Amino acid sequence: MTNLEPIDWPEAVWRLHVEKVRAGKPLLSRTVTDRWPGSTRCAVLLSFDSDHETPYLRDGLTSPGSMAQGEYGARVGVPRILELLERYRAPSTFFIPAVCALLRPNEVPSYVDAGHEIAVHGWIHERTTLLSYEQELDLTGRAMDVLEFQAGVRPVGIRTPSWDFSEATLRVIRELRFRYDSSLMADDEPYELLDSGIATGVVEVPVEWIRDDAAYFLMDRYSGLRPYTPPRDVAQIWIDEFDAAYSSRGVFQLTLHPHISGHPSRIRALTILLDHIASHENVWFTTHRGLVDHVSGALSDRDCEQ
Repeated sequence: MTNLEPIDWPEAVWRLHVEKVRAGKPLLSRTVTDRWPGSTRCAVLLSFDSDHETPYLRDGLTSPGSMAQGEYGARVGVPRILELLERYRAPSTFFIPAVCALLRPNEVPSYVDAGHEIAVHGWIHERTTLLSYEQELDLTGRAMDVLEFQAGVRPVGIRTPSWDFSEATLRVIRELRFRYDSSLMADDEPYELLDSGIATGVVEVPVEWIRDDAAYFLMDRYSGLRPYTPPRDVAQIWIDEFDAAYSSRGVFQLTLHPHISGHPSRIRALTILLDHIASHENVWFTTHRGLVDHVSGALSDRDCEQ
């Protein structure tokens, strides 16, 4: 059966693939009057994947040039980002590979001291889809332990380094008792993950490449990968995304990387975006965990109904 081409798959096979990890019930009320606490109109979730050197290390690209590109994120990008977040009083979520945390043991505590959330982002930014169940469980569990030791609190969220799931990822997430994932893209707003049709209690805080700086700014001198969108144009894309979320009383979630967006012109683009957001009333800057805490009542209501 596994040797068949997809055009020859029987219905049971393609249904199995489609339904393995699926979006379940939406977790925000569909009525606009009781979606948010108080007078909140829109939730803004800023997240930063502090990858630094690990995407290069993962692929064995250990030249000083590659290491320096990653080092920029921790050395220059992170301080700029923390200063900007403090200016706008915007608690955020930092997803960090364990190797980055071990390279700089003071980095995770600096995020915590500034009031931000720490969440898991793999061991060495590994490609999750290439791992066995045993490898994925081991690496994720060890990463969780490193971040718990440095942050003083056990992480409740994960973002897979590949923004994808292997056959085992949801099983690993459930075994390690994560409350939420932020890697998938089935909605604009949080939803419950289904495992082959079964509700898991795991919240998905969806991401999107439109709202990720890497899609616009990554550069690789040995390939055709080149930045092609001016930072101010990217800021306008994100402003449009926020405006739509604000209009619908929804969620605006953004993913940035210190080694990508820590550069002056890109920090300026982020500042333009934050200025625009701050000009609106009743915006709730919160962490991913903060959003998950808010929607957890919907999961409890489902349990009571069953």
